[in-house]
Amino acid sequence: MLFAQDLAATQIVLDACAFATRMHGNQQRKYTGEPYVLHCLEVARTVAEVGGTPTMIAAALLHDVVEDTEASIEDVRAQFGEDIAQGVAWLTDVSRPEDGNRTVRKAMDRAHLAQAPAEMKTVKLADVISNTRSIVYHGDGFARVYLHEIAALLEVLTEGHPELLRRAKAEVEQGAAKWLA
Repeated sequence: MLFAQDLAATQIVLDACAFATRMHGNQQRKYTGEPYVLHCLEVARTVAEVGGTPTMIAAALLHDVVEDTEASIEDVRAQFGEDIAQGVAWLTDVSRPEDGNRTVRKAMDRAHLAQAPAEMKTVKLADVISNTRSIVYHGDGFARVYLHEIAALLEVLTEGHPELLRRAKAEVEQGAAKWLA
């Protein structure tokens, strides 16, 4: 029975990888030009490194599909079930452009993530690590705005995995030394 569960868990992660790859298609990372799905794989790998469950790893692979592709949360639910869909929903920004300026929208998204379960805060920390590296080391002056936003976000992610919280804080500190000094 355990073997069958392991196979099912592996299959759901493989299916999530395939879905993310298909949905992100030819999208590229803004600052590096790399295929966007590599970011999703990096986030999933980071979650796996700290013992993330198959649900967490699948949510990591799918964390941007609702925000950045034509996939809906209903599509995710139909393909992967309620647990993974809920994880993706926690990781998806709730704000919309009509909600106000960037500061207002980021506050809404931060309040949403503050309510997320610890497992999804762990996934978000992995996302922060990946994004911060990309923006700080390959980006432009936007890093100044981003680093302030992420510092505030980290305050609501303290229930996530402690090692990833430490790493995320270190990335922000290194970025601040470069862009805010």
